[in-house]
Amino acid sequence: MKLPGDIEGTKLAVFLHGLGYEITRQNGSHIRLTCSKEGRQHHITVPAHRELRVGTLYSILREVAAFLHIEQAQLLEQLFGS
Repeated sequence: MKLPGDIEGTKLAVFLHGLGYEITRQNGSHIRLTCSKEGRQHHITVPAHRELRVGTLYSILREVAAFLHIEQAQLLEQLFGS
């Protein structure tokens, strides 16, 4: 599945909330999300910009997939699939 090119940072934060990430703070135009699983915590910062650059989106999703121990393609399907 191809990365969407028009995803907003706030919309991505909502999608990640469905995977167990909670907004822990917002500082300016950046949203800090935290997920706790199996005694571990993962923090990710999402820019709250209108449209995220593809490289930024790819980097965020790569980190999330690694923390959740799933393939990036599976993560994309869960977040943006039909």
